[in-house]
Amino acid sequence: MNKPTQPGKQVNSFWNLIRSSRIMSALIIVLLILLILFMGNQVSWLFTPLNDFFSIVGLPIILAGIFYYLLNPIVDLLEHKMKINRTLTITGVFIIVIALLVWGVWSLIPVINEQLQSLIKSFPSYVDQFNNVINGLGSHPMFQQFHKEVAHFTDMAASELSQRSNEYIKTTVNSLGSVLGTLTTVAIALITMPFILFYLLRDGDRLPHYIAKFVPTRLQSSFLNVLSEINHQISSYIRGQLTVAFFVAIMFCLGYYAIGLKFALTIGIMAGILNLIPYLGSFLAMIPAVIVGLFISPWMLVKVLIVFAIEQTIEGRLLSPLILGSNLKVHPVTIIIVLLAAGKMFGVIGVIFGIPGYAVAKVLITHLFNWYQTNSDLYETDDGDSEGKQSEKD
Repeated sequence: MNKPTQPGKQVNSFWNLIRSSRIMSALIIVLLILLILFMGNQVSWLFTPLNDFFSIVGLPIILAGIFYYLLNPIVDLLEHKMKINRTLTITGVFIIVIALLVWGVWSLIPVINEQLQSLIKSFPSYVDQFNNVINGLGSHPMFQQFHKEVAHFTDMAASELSQRSNEYIKTTVNSLGSVLGTLTTVAIALITMPFILFYLLRDGDRLPHYIAKFVPTRLQSSFLNVLSEINHQISSYIRGQLTVAFFVAIMFCLGYYAIGLKFALTIGIMAGILNLIPYLGSFLAMIPAVIVGLFISPWMLVKVLIVFAIEQTIEGRLLSPLILGSNLKVHPVTIIIVLLAAGKMFGVIGVIFGIPGYAVAKVLITHLFNWYQTNSDLYETDDGDSEGKQSEKD
């Protein structure tokens, strides 16, 4: 008579089946991840306090982190090479940065304001020129057959624009409180950011070791390596992007001034800011310059395109390889996909911080996969590579 199978043996047999089947293991891992996401969505109200907390603290921390990666090399250099007390060094750097910001605001804001006002005043004339060009094309015999379609399309566009304008006006009036709340959040961030930055510059090097105390002892070394790699990825990206954007703004300003383009300073600074968006930023920066050049004269448009071509050549062949290098090792197609997805989910913030966020996630996932590959026999090969890794681990 056959003896009944014991429950423990059934569990072991089931577990061995899972371990021996890569498909079963992969499906169970995916199922667990989906289950965690589903349960997290069901108790999303638990994360509301965290969301409120980071909505207030997140912006000053992000701003402080950006300035930390910019100023920390200078502070380290003055402390170690010049043997200057770190607190005094940070205080001196703060004074210099504040003085430069005050000088920049004092000297640039009036010029930018004047150019913006001139652009607003000139905008009706640009619209009239555009209408004259359209009317000239419409009266051409070649386009007479499309006159009715163009007129119908124009009427529909005007009606849609009017309707959208009314909706936006109502939305703006209704969301006035939200705008005030956003301005308050920005003001609080600008006030609290210098204090966070000061303590980051003073104690930032000890922060990873402090966090590592909460990690099991045998995992602390790997944890610190992961943090070090993440820190390297973020610092390289932020310093590189801001440095390239600064030189791009200078090149565009000088180039537009050289060809006599109107609003050269405003458009150049705008180009530098838009250049913070990888790949897409350069083409976005070209749009306002092309529009202004087109309304001035065809020859001015040609000169704008020449300036843009020269800037792109210098940036692509000299600045980006020299400053950015290939530290992130991210394929251009991946960058575009990340920008589109991050922009859709998080807006402008997602576009700006999507690439460093992807770099951090890539580091974490890579280390997690390596750990799983080492501790699992699913990747065992015929020559016993997985067993060799396991013996080295032991």
